[in-house]
Amino acid sequence: MCSDVPVEELPTAGPTRVAVTPAAAALLQRLITLHGPVMFHQSGGCCDGSAPMCYPAGEFLTGDADVHLGDLEIPASPPIPVWIGRQQWAAWKHTRLTIDAVPGRGAGFSLEGPEGLRFLTRSRLFTPEERAALDLDE
Repeated sequence: MCSDVPVEELPTAGPTRVAVTPAAAALLQRLITLHGPVMFHQSGGCCDGSAPMCYPAGEFLTGDADVHLGDLEIPASPPIPVWIGRQQWAAWKHTRLTIDAVPGRGAGFSLEGPEGLRFLTRSRLFTPEERAALDLDE
């Protein structure tokens, strides 16, 4: 999942743990119009593989086993929280996750299922400057 190929992202205010592509932002705007505010949980596997799952806000209950990575900021929409399981976070904490949308069938429980697109997580390692700004040097 980690790639050296740059991915187009919407601008963020400084280094962030999560970002979104223009394609995913357009899909999210459509889903918010249909369903209201949404949230993501980065799946750790099982039935739908390791996919970013999009739910109506509050539909997926998070707890001590989850880490809030940050919020996606897309124009004219409320912030979209992104969560990940703590065990998966331990493996991915030095990567920036970018949520993209590509043609295909979405995961069974994720809101984009009937839209003809699916969310996909792209990732890259943080640069040394991003690591320092995010206090990741342990």
